[in-house]
Amino acid sequence: MEAETMTGTSTPRKNAKNTRGKPFQAGNAGRPKGTRNKTTLALEALLDGEAEAITRKAVEMALAGDSVALRMVMDRIMPPRKDRPVMFTLPKLETAGDAVKATAALAEAVANGDITPGEAGELAKLVDGFTKAVELHEIQQRLEKLEAAQGQK
Repeated sequence: MEAETMTGTSTPRKNAKNTRGKPFQAGNAGRPKGTRNKTTLALEALLDGEAEAITRKAVEMALAGDSVALRMVMDRIMPPRKDRPVMFTLPKLETAGDAVKATAALAEAVANGDITPGEAGELAKLVDGFTKAVELHEIQQRLEKLEAAQGQK
């Protein structure tokens, strides 16, 4: 199998031996993003209008003591929480020195039990990212000053 390059000449692809079938033609990216599989569409068509009855039956089975149905119903009613807002006021960050105050505030909040150590860790990542951005900005400004001074000589 061969693939056309930008110049229009044909050259064998490196992985031609491992490729099954023809590769897409130039300009053809394949299936558009978001396009759903035909099987999924067929299943949705079958279940259309029956979702309420199926849900009712699953709840009845859960109430009757079916542990699998109970788990399924509970997962739909109250899915596991992946993330939640942290009720903590982070001190304003404007300079790298403010990061020290913010880190101290995080440690104090954990010690007081206001936030969990995990939440403090995630917030500390934000503070660290801010500090790195400030440091890079300061380095860039210093470099520009040095280059300007070098150019004047």
